[in-house]
Parts: sequence; C-alpha cells; structure tokens
Amino acid sequence: MEHKSTLAAYLLWLFFGLIGIHRFYVGHTGWGIAYLLTGGLFLVGWLVDLFLIPSYVLNYNHRMDHAMGKE
Repeated sequence: MEHKSTLAAYLLWLFFGLIGIHRFYVGHTGWGIAYLLTGGLFLVGWLVDLFLIPSYVLNYNHRMDHAMGKE
C-alpha cells in the first residue's frame, strides 16, 4: 500500500470535503458517511478538519506501516 499524501487530503477536503471524501481517503469510512449525510457535519466538522488533516494522514500511514510489518 502506498502512503497517503497530506496535499491530496487537503485538495479532497477543499473540493469534496462537505461530502466527506477526504475522510474516506484516510480510512475514516464511518465519519465519511456522516459527512455525506450532514454536509460536513453542518460545516463545523469540515472546518475543524482543516487543522486535523495532517494528523489523519500521519495516523493512516502509521497504521498501514504497522499492518505491513514495517515497524
């Protein structure tokens, strides 16, 4: 598996964030569905993600490294 990109996550957030595509990208399927149904948690969640995206990507990449036995 390839590592996810913070830049790509921010682009998805900017253009498709209200429907949660950036959440699906980093493996947060449940949250992605919640964003899809509520318009980015009524814009509040979408704005909060502006600051949290780097940690989402870092955590995703860490989980993938761990699953592949790279640690």
